[in-house]
Amino acid sequence: MRRHILALVAVTPLLVAAPAFAGPADHKPPPPQQKQPVAEGYGGAVATVDLDASRAALEVLKKGGNAMDAAVAAGAVLGVTEPYSAGLAGGGFMVYYDARRGRVHSIDGREAAPAAMASTSLQGIPFEEAVTSGLSAGVPGAVAQWDLALRRFGTTSLRDALKPAIEVASKGFVVDQTFHDQTAANAARFKDISSTAKLYLPNGAPPPVGSVFRNPELADTYRELGRRGPEWLYGGRLGQEIVRTVKNPPITPGATRNVRPGLMEVSDLTAYRALTREPTRVDYNGMQVYGMSIPSSGGSTVGEALNILEALPTIGLHEYLEASRLSFADRGKYVGDIPNVPLAELLSDGFAKERACLVGDRAMAHPAAPGTPDGTYTGCGEPLDEAATPPADEGPETTHLVVADRWGNVVAYNLTIESTGGNGIVVPGRGVLLNNELTDFTFGPAPGDPNLPAPGKRPRSSMAPTIVLAHGKPVLAVGSPGGSTIITTVLQILVNRYEFGMNLPDALAAPRATQRNTAQTQAEQGFLDRYKAELEARGHTFTLNPEIGAATALEFTGRGRIQAVAEPVRRGGGSAMVVRTP
Repeated sequence: MRRHILALVAVTPLLVAAPAFAGPADHKPPPPQQKQPVAEGYGGAVATVDLDASRAALEVLKKGGNAMDAAVAAGAVLGVTEPYSAGLAGGGFMVYYDARRGRVHSIDGREAAPAAMASTSLQGIPFEEAVTSGLSAGVPGAVAQWDLALRRFGTTSLRDALKPAIEVASKGFVVDQTFHDQTAANAARFKDISSTAKLYLPNGAPPPVGSVFRNPELADTYRELGRRGPEWLYGGRLGQEIVRTVKNPPITPGATRNVRPGLMEVSDLTAYRALTREPTRVDYNGMQVYGMSIPSSGGSTVGEALNILEALPTIGLHEYLEASRLSFADRGKYVGDIPNVPLAELLSDGFAKERACLVGDRAMAHPAAPGTPDGTYTGCGEPLDEAATPPADEGPETTHLVVADRWGNVVAYNLTIESTGGNGIVVPGRGVLLNNELTDFTFGPAPGDPNLPAPGKRPRSSMAPTIVLAHGKPVLAVGSPGGSTIITTVLQILVNRYEFGMNLPDALAAPRATQRNTAQTQAEQGFLDRYKAELEARGHTFTLNPEIGAATALEFTGRGRIQAVAEPVRRGGGSAMVVRTP
């Protein structure tokens, strides 16, 4: 029998109040209310980082819509209130539990490389210069994903699903500290793009905290998208305007920034498809953990790490870090949007036992080498005699939401435009920021790297929307933003909940550390304060990361009761709501 080590101290959730509203009396947003990071009740639930998005999803549920209807509505609202993390010119991944059929599905709305992109297209370009460019803009997948999700699993039209976002964009939302700070951090590059400066730097400066921010151009864009349908983007006038912006970025006169043009053509938009994919699955502690498959590495890397942990006799923070280190070594070697990824072997018990054999009392030497997922597993196996692939730069933003409805359908949904503020370029007259998703590719030269750019290829992602089933029914859904720290955030929450015995709010609030086969483990200050000395004695080294992830989750607690959970503090705190309280 395994011995589980309770290794983390719970953190008490805090309530984060919304600032007072300001603005003309005839255009006031809904009355202010507090963000609640935890809500428990019946009839459906939602958790997002944003009060307006959670409110929109809840209203959809109250009016009889299902979880997918609510998820798309909330995602569109996040494109208004979290525009530096998500939007219709971005993409994402959905994992969906269909209660009527008892099946888990996933939808890939990941952005894609244009047909003109080659493996060398990003070589030699400084990362920061690539971020703010047309070259980094991938073919958007969000709208195609929303459309496919609603047609396959929803009960409403895209036009109706966009109505809450149109209202928020028209009436405005209150600028909080996070939005202000993110704008300020991007002010220098926003200033160099005329359309972006006009929208996000009114009067030449970030909107002040407590003011009301409106985006009427985005409201009109959503309104027109609802009327004309996805084809308006995928080959129609909106798509033509996006391509024109990508190829001729609207640089502010006098700006000296080198904003490179992109490779996207209208034909790339016409060819784009959102895709249904078979989700990943691993059996863990008598449950089934479903995640996102290729081109995301979220499901494979979280799943492999869980399998490694199951193969160990004891589980504590040391083992959590080592399992993550090993699974990231394998992710870098094998996972990308390429044929013949050995996914079944990466998620096999035999491979996990071979990798777990390498976990000792002390931290492994850096870097851990990838294993050999070849179906032949004896003893500890022989790691490959080659350098590990370092994790690529991935933007720390993105956002995640969870929704459940009264019928038991569940959505875990990651959506993104990559870096905070995407590529920094607003499509003139449309109020939409473009993504910089193609910087998730390996820049190279890196012969054999599975994540090098190629025509039509989707860059490897770390997004890890996750749904856990027991006896065929959902018990938990979880996900987070955070670039490649998404994987470790989801993994750590699962370990907190199911190995260390925390309740779900404490599992989310607990201090985090992330080991991604790097020389040092990044950790939040609370983690360092509690565990640094203990883990340094076992060979781990640390560096500070002030904030890791911004998770949302929900759990079915029995007799139809659902607990929705968001962050109490990270990224300003999140918003959890239920349809009916006890």
